[in-house]
Amino acid sequence: MAKNLLIVESPAKAKTIEGYLGKDFVVKSSYGHIRDLVKSEDAIDLANNFAQKYEVPADKKQVVSELKKLAKEAEMVWLASDEDREGEAISWHLFETLGLKDSTTKRIVFHEITKPAILRAIDTPRKIDYNLVNAQQARRVLDRLVGFELSPVLWKKVKPSLSAGRVQSVAVRLIVDREREVNKFTAEAAFKIVAIFGKGKDAFKAELAERFSKQEDAEKFLQDCIGADFDIRSLETKPAKRSPAAPFTTSTLQQEASRKLGYSVARTMQVAQRLYESGYITYMRTDSVNLSETALDAAQKEIVSAYGEKYHQLRKYKTKNASAQEAHEAIRPTYFNNHSIDGESNEKRLYELIWKRAIASQMSEALFEKTVAKISISTRKEDLTANGEVMKFDGFLKVYLESQDEDEETQQDGENAMLPPLTRGQRLALQEMSATERYSRPPARYTEASLVKKLEELGIGRPSTYAPTISTIQNRGYVVKEERDGKQRNFRVMTLKGDQIVKEQKTENTGAERGKLFPTDIGAVVNDFLVQHFTDIVDFHFTATVEKQFDEIAQGLKDWTKMLHDFYNPFHKEVQNTIETADKATGERELGVHPESGKKISVRIGRYGPFVQVGESASDENEEKPLYASLRTGQSIETISLDEALELFKLPKVVGEYEGKIMKVAIGRFGPYISHNSAFVSLPKEIDPLDVTVEQAIELIEAKRKKDAEKLIKAFDEDPDVKVLNGRWGAYIEFGKLNVKIPKDKDPLTLTYEECKALADAMPKDAKKGRFGKAKTVAAAKPAAKKAPAKKKAPAKKK
Repeated sequence: MAKNLLIVESPAKAKTIEGYLGKDFVVKSSYGHIRDLVKSEDAIDLANNFAQKYEVPADKKQVVSELKKLAKEAEMVWLASDEDREGEAISWHLFETLGLKDSTTKRIVFHEITKPAILRAIDTPRKIDYNLVNAQQARRVLDRLVGFELSPVLWKKVKPSLSAGRVQSVAVRLIVDREREVNKFTAEAAFKIVAIFGKGKDAFKAELAERFSKQEDAEKFLQDCIGADFDIRSLETKPAKRSPAAPFTTSTLQQEASRKLGYSVARTMQVAQRLYESGYITYMRTDSVNLSETALDAAQKEIVSAYGEKYHQLRKYKTKNASAQEAHEAIRPTYFNNHSIDGESNEKRLYELIWKRAIASQMSEALFEKTVAKISISTRKEDLTANGEVMKFDGFLKVYLESQDEDEETQQDGENAMLPPLTRGQRLALQEMSATERYSRPPARYTEASLVKKLEELGIGRPSTYAPTISTIQNRGYVVKEERDGKQRNFRVMTLKGDQIVKEQKTENTGAERGKLFPTDIGAVVNDFLVQHFTDIVDFHFTATVEKQFDEIAQGLKDWTKMLHDFYNPFHKEVQNTIETADKATGERELGVHPESGKKISVRIGRYGPFVQVGESASDENEEKPLYASLRTGQSIETISLDEALELFKLPKVVGEYEGKIMKVAIGRFGPYISHNSAFVSLPKEIDPLDVTVEQAIELIEAKRKKDAEKLIKAFDEDPDVKVLNGRWGAYIEFGKLNVKIPKDKDPLTLTYEECKALADAMPKDAKKGRFGKAKTVAAAKPAAKKAPAKKKAPAKKK
């Protein structure tokens, strides 16, 4: 048996490291955390200084058993979990759970998986850093307490099965606030003047700095320019330079991979994890922009070799974040001479992005010559301005240029264009001049990447928390990431050519969104409830202060239990007070009255989502019951108008008849659908439910039948609810509400009803409905059930 047992977090890492250490070491993986807080309410003992009760989950028991056995046989156990706080906590959990001893346990860290780094770590072991462990424990306990106490408040006061968390609630608030800014925004139009001088390759653009809010003023300007002289009043040429961005931190990698590669934050971290475990890059959870001396030397060697001496410029970046650990490094390639790697396409692309950013950070500035020409107009006091830029030396731009977020972009026509040779006093020939109506733009909605950037600016969250936070708010249904079509908008253009002004009206698409984060109605209602009753939880400054306190615990400057007491005591009082005094939150909004019945029309959140109601809720059986209609995709309780609400009551609507049965279009819990002969067919989003034709309805019904026929392998006369179907993962039996796996030795085509029944009966009694353990979902077209299910006590949410 090997003398040394080295435990890492992931099996991929274990395999790589084992090759470096030789026969004296056996390297095993803990597969991440090996234990967690128990799910019950006694997980944290409030009376006993927040002492925690942990358990090894069922899926980790075998791993723990194997590690215990190997640890007993080894002379020395090396704990090599990741170098961040969570990694330190994993080492502590391993130490406690495996029953390790101080004398035979060593803790090592490394931020790249290369042979020199691993051997260096073995030569410089340390003990478990309990300050880091305490900081992680404080975060874990505090987040569990917030979730455990806040979620039941939401169940009682908003809607069952909701949950809340500390960092994610702030993230939702940012998105809700931004959405409201966008909705309140009123676009203002102004005319932009652009002139084109010269012809062919000597043509160039010049702009008027001022914009005209009135069409008549813009037209007057063009009129004045008919027959005017245009001369170069001044010509200024000056050198300019641009410096490269610092190497990647976790957040800047997430932002740039989103902008350049279109990756979600979660995908970026998954791919980066694989690159790290394969030894291609340094550790991917870091807020440091520091590069080691070894890395600086390697980068210099590669730049000089690939591009020449003049392209190298040594740079040492300092991290602005005071809590960042400079001993850690930025994300960089482990070997700079590997310009690319073998692997999957997404791994190659992310690696090349990391390589380019790290290499560019050590390259020379790009040098430009900028020219600004001021052009006088003989008939007006204003000047036109032409900007030109000529690159004199590309420097780092040979390798990499950082992208910008939508809200940072400043797009100016003619920017960075080259100007022809010009002289002061030169008379210019006007080719044409246009006055184009341009609208001001609302604040940009957040993308995953720009949300990470904002959270980092506010000091909320840390490298390890950005990706899970963004995944959580989407998984909980508080936020959706989606594309939305824009609307057509008219704008006016006036063009001066010769002595004629031509007026045109053009159309543009405005407001189209791709990959943006939108709050759902329930997200907005929960946010407003928390803002009203739990100010601290959604306060940016307060949340950032909590993060700083975690940093102080990690540095040994603050006692973690005192910090928790200071937070929990006032928070718990707030919870109790809210349960006793707060009204139920539904986000209800009155839209007006029905034009025919005169009854009140309102909109609010219900058990199955947002809906419109006509009339008051009936207090006794004789009163007329109100009418209800679900909101459609893209509609919101905050922005829906009275007219839009009235449109919803035009459904359900009879489209026509087919095969002697009525075809009806309606909107259910899962969107618009057509019902025909007890079957439900989803309506594609490009078809408006109010405009469905008979032909379209028949086509959709027939397409659904064809798809169902292709899915059906076999049916049984004995019971129409039993079928052998072709599914996504192969054939299976649908036995009533159970989905039953077919053994490999059985042919789906020859199965008898008795065999299907026997297989269904043999399934465990507590088997979950649906595809082999997953909850079976209702077909997307099926409308909401009329009868509400019985209330259950919601389980504690795992943070």
